[in-house]
Amino acid sequence: MPPITYKEAGVDISTKEKFTQSIYTDMRKTFTPRVIECPGGFSGLFSLNYGNRLFRSYKQPVLVSSTDGVGTKLKVAFMMDKHDTVGIDLVAMCVNDILVMGAEPLFFLDYMASSKIVPSRLHEIIKGMVAGCRDAGCALIGGETPELPGFYQEEEYDLAGFVVGVAERKRIILGKGIVPGNTVIGIRSNGLHSNGFSLVRRVFFEEAKWPIHKEVEELGCTLGEELLRPTRIYARAIGHLLTHYKVKNVVKGIAHITGGGLPGNIPRILPEGCSIRIDKDSWTPPPIFSLIKELGQVPEKEMYRVFNMGIGMVLIVKDYYTDSIINMLREAGEGGGVIGEVVKGNRKVELV
Repeated sequence: MPPITYKEAGVDISTKEKFTQSIYTDMRKTFTPRVIECPGGFSGLFSLNYGNRLFRSYKQPVLVSSTDGVGTKLKVAFMMDKHDTVGIDLVAMCVNDILVMGAEPLFFLDYMASSKIVPSRLHEIIKGMVAGCRDAGCALIGGETPELPGFYQEEEYDLAGFVVGVAERKRIILGKGIVPGNTVIGIRSNGLHSNGFSLVRRVFFEEAKWPIHKEVEELGCTLGEELLRPTRIYARAIGHLLTHYKVKNVVKGIAHITGGGLPGNIPRILPEGCSIRIDKDSWTPPPIFSLIKELGQVPEKEMYRVFNMGIGMVLIVKDYYTDSIINMLREAGEGGGVIGEVVKGNRKVELV
């Protein structure tokens, strides 16, 4: 039997090395002064004490971390052969999860696995990650790009992301101060974000049999363009808000509305003795949700249990500060308004 090389087995080390070297320029666009550059290093380096800046701001710094992926939304990217937005989704899903704790995002790591490295496609994914990290104010300092022949289908890949942030221990937002009478503010989503795509694909592609490039009048774009609309990153707005309101318990709780919707995510921050009553008429969900409901005959309860329904983030605040907080969110470019209130109960969400 003739000698077999790693390349003949499906893994091209040279291609991976060239790709890794080529993306460093893009990564540098996200670097802050705290990043210690180490091109080709085995690890990413990030200083917590650059110029004493961190410890002047934080007396008791606590590292806050999260990891997530993009899910089967990637299937839509494969169908569209469009890969420059899923990187934004990846950053958003991780960063939004640490914002709810009141954390400042510091740095981000990624994992991009595929059956074969296609540099042009991976560059597009990195382009999205860079855009997401710049929007979130964090540095992309490293990652891993394994080539796994036989593990993934041809032309497909999977993504995972990891973010680390920091919060002042005494100002970590855990929802402990929530009491009946507090106001519930909803911040608008950008559409589906990155949840519920197994149901979305079933409705549009298997049941309705819509083509991915179908122009949809209600959406004002093609189906594929709408489905790939990237997840909104709320770092600027939440950071601006928490920097302004340094008084403890002004913002009492924050929930990122992902899989599970409003009923599944808000109870995670509620203390005993509190429930939430939400007025569904207080906002209008984007048209993509009504299309899914009608085409798939999906029950309304299921819609609210699976999707964000137009609310990407929920804030629970002192009633006195409601108007000023909404104004600050709008100044930061986020649409939002009062969608409900905290009532006595047993950690439930009532949609009325």
